[in-house]
Amino acid sequence: MTAAELLAASGRFPIAPGLSETELSGIESEFRFTFAPDHRDFLAAGLPTGVGWPDWRSPDRSALRAALTAPVEGVLFDVAENDFWYEGWGPAFGDRLATARAGLMIAPRMIPLYAHRYLPAAIAGHPVLSIYQTDVISYGVDLTDWLHREFGIGEPAQRRSRPTVPFWSALAN
Repeated sequence: MTAAELLAASGRFPIAPGLSETELSGIESEFRFTFAPDHRDFLAAGLPTGVGWPDWRSPDRSALRAALTAPVEGVLFDVAENDFWYEGWGPAFGDRLATARAGLMIAPRMIPLYAHRYLPAAIAGHPVLSIYQTDVISYGVDLTDWLHREFGIGEPAQRRSRPTVPFWSALAN
C-alpha cells in the first residue's frame, strides 16, 4: 500500500482530489523547485488537507511561501541569535549572515510535507526530515515510515536510512 493510500485509509485527515500534472507543474514553476518523485506521487494520489498540511491550492500563497522559506530563515535566525556556524561555509568572520545566506542559496531546497516536516526538492527516496531552525531530525526513512512515526499509521520500515542531502544532512542527528 502506498503512503497516500495508507493516509486515506486511516481516515485521520480529509483527502481532496490529488494535484493534477498541470497543478504540480504550475506549483513547481511558480516557486522554482521540482518535487521529488515520491512527494509528487503522494500529492497526485490525494491531497491531504487540514491543520499542518500545506494548502497547495490556496489562492493566498503567503502560507506556502512562509513554509518554503522557514528552513532557511530558521538557520539564519540561529546564525544571528544563537551563534550557529556551519564549518562548510568557511571561517566565521565578516558579515556572517551574508555568508550564511550565500551558503544556503546552494543547499537543496526543502519542500514542506506537513508542519515542519520536509522532503528535499528533486531527490527521490530521501528520508523525511523534521526541520526547526538548526534542529534537523530524520523522521522516517520514506513517506510510509514517516506516516508510522508521525501518526501511528502502517508499519515501521525494516531498514535504516541516513539523510544524504547536502548541508541539511550535516545538521541531522
